[in-house]
Amino acid sequence: MSLYDTLIIGGRYFDGTGAESRIAHIAVHEGRVARVFDEKPDPALASNVIDASGCWVTPGFLDTHTHYDAELLVSPALSESVRHGVTTVLIGSCSLSMVCSEAEDASDIFTRVETVPREKVLPILQAHKQWNTPALWVDFIKNHPLGPNVISFLGHSDLRTAVMGLHRATDRTVRPTAQEQQQMENLLEEALQQGFLGLSTMCLKWDKVDGDREWSKSLPSTYARWPEVSRLNRLLRRYDRVHQGAPNAANPLQVTQYLRETLGWLRKPLKTTLIAMIDLKGNPTVRPMASLVSRIANSFGGNFRWQLLPTPFTVYADGMDIVLFEEFGAGEMALDLRDQLERNELLKDEGYRRKFRKFYREKLSPRVWQRDFGDAIILDCPDQSVVGRNFAELALERGIHVVDFFLDMVVSHGRALRWYTVVGNHRKDRLSKMVAHPDALITFSDAGAHIRNMAFYNLPLRFLKLVLESQQQDQPIMSLERAVHRLTGEQADWFGIDAGHIREGDRADITILDPRGLSQDLEQVEWAEMENFGLKRMVNRVPGCIRHVFINGRLAVSDGVPEADLGKKTGFGRFLQAGYRPAG
Repeated sequence: MSLYDTLIIGGRYFDGTGAESRIAHIAVHEGRVARVFDEKPDPALASNVIDASGCWVTPGFLDTHTHYDAELLVSPALSESVRHGVTTVLIGSCSLSMVCSEAEDASDIFTRVETVPREKVLPILQAHKQWNTPALWVDFIKNHPLGPNVISFLGHSDLRTAVMGLHRATDRTVRPTAQEQQQMENLLEEALQQGFLGLSTMCLKWDKVDGDREWSKSLPSTYARWPEVSRLNRLLRRYDRVHQGAPNAANPLQVTQYLRETLGWLRKPLKTTLIAMIDLKGNPTVRPMASLVSRIANSFGGNFRWQLLPTPFTVYADGMDIVLFEEFGAGEMALDLRDQLERNELLKDEGYRRKFRKFYREKLSPRVWQRDFGDAIILDCPDQSVVGRNFAELALERGIHVVDFFLDMVVSHGRALRWYTVVGNHRKDRLSKMVAHPDALITFSDAGAHIRNMAFYNLPLRFLKLVLESQQQDQPIMSLERAVHRLTGEQADWFGIDAGHIREGDRADITILDPRGLSQDLEQVEWAEMENFGLKRMVNRVPGCIRHVFINGRLAVSDGVPEADLGKKTGFGRFLQAGYRPAG
């Protein structure tokens, strides 16, 4: 009878703490790391032996910013993340969870923001959602056949809508009554007692509500006044949990509200993480200001982290359908119109075009998009002669203003006009400095959202490639051990969950990675079936890089292919409760 379930032999072992890596051998038994050998053990000790020679053996990666909330219900394998070595995902980001509010409300606050079709999400929620409290949601998730482990925030828009109703929760003149405020606090405390990581909020007003009832209003969380949020923060502070937020891009000074809350003067500091540290083309002051903000916060007793995407921030658009247009009035006007014929009439109107040109010229106002159609490349169009070229050069050839050319193309081709632009993290030297910043969490993949846009499923691999290339060029950003730590143990310890390490006694969430696979182009995208949604979505695929993935000691990916039982049988992922305290 075998002593161990699995032996992983001969790999370069990273324990997730940042300690020096070495060639070692790992024994797994009953879901845990039973032993780490420096001398090669007898293969007969295990029923399953994996030769990891030439590979890195790391803790499974954490993806701490996803929007898998709906997909988790019907396709819980979440294989697009697991195939890239991710063994723990965080849902409930950006004020959006599907815990307390009714099915239609949960759908309407989620689908337009995350660009997952309402006609797909709403029926899923109506068929499966039988809970309306955090405790009932946890009961459901604990009996659900998960792929990766799951951790969750309680979303403030979800919470506010459940208590106040969607109409009152999106009315600027309405404040919660004392009874409603107390009900929100009771539900949040229940969530914290059940092991939720904390609360996610949203102040960015371009994230809009879907559906017929409150169409195009901003998310409910954006209507909350700060005293409401501050009272919820008291609970987070008491339980030592996390506040995830997003400041309003049009009002950069709003970040001071979050800073005031995180400071630890005469009280426990509040763990706070905000979206996002980024080197924006359109506003190069964001990166140094973000660094200054976190330095000030943490110097005065705060516990503050920015979220950071460790790769160029490429966004895709189908015609006018891109969230970046929500940040200026003319774009917002068009996106508020759902009827394509009505929208086209607006786009052809000369008065509207004057407004669009005016906003396009305003280069100094707060913005994420650089407002440069010369930096926007056409990927696909019924008129194949324009593919591969930018709007500005095409407009110049035709002798018209670039805004007029763009709007003419949208009127002619609608969503069949597909284009992309890079809005930030475009300078490798700046990005290399940011990923080493001690106040940044390497995260923000948005996996599960934006079906035709910017979900970075292989984010951990892109980060490791950046670090590995810096070493190969004799300009190391950090050690490989530090890089693995940033993707694993560092985040697990900060969030307070039992993950991110593979030492003796730790749960066996393990990724076996062939570093030679990192040499390929990791920014390439392709289209794949979104299981049980009847959709094709844009994904990453990195063949030959991730060899095997174990979740709770069970083989989840073998030779790069997800196992057939993943997400169909229990025993893989589980709900990880916050509040874990690592030994020592």
